[in-house]
Amino acid sequence: MADPVPASEFTRNFGRYRMLAQREAVAVSSHGSITGYFVGPDEFEEFRRFQQHRRSFATAELSDERAQAIGASRMDERHAHLDALLEPK
Repeated sequence: MADPVPASEFTRNFGRYRMLAQREAVAVSSHGSITGYFVGPDEFEEFRRFQQHRRSFATAELSDERAQAIGASRMDERHAHLDALLEPK
């Protein structure tokens, strides 16, 4: 992604950034802070699909059976080497 574009520049040259957004996201800034991104419709629709598939919930919503199943689960041995990353150095 290119450097952020000041909002004043973005508004003066909207057509240019509309075309650029078809290739990559355009970060728009105001007073030195990024205030938003201008993206093409394909990228936005991909983001929307991603959002629709995400789901979060409180652990209190889990049934006792499901909570016990999660508690009893164990990591596959192929990933045991990752335990070393949790050790304090």
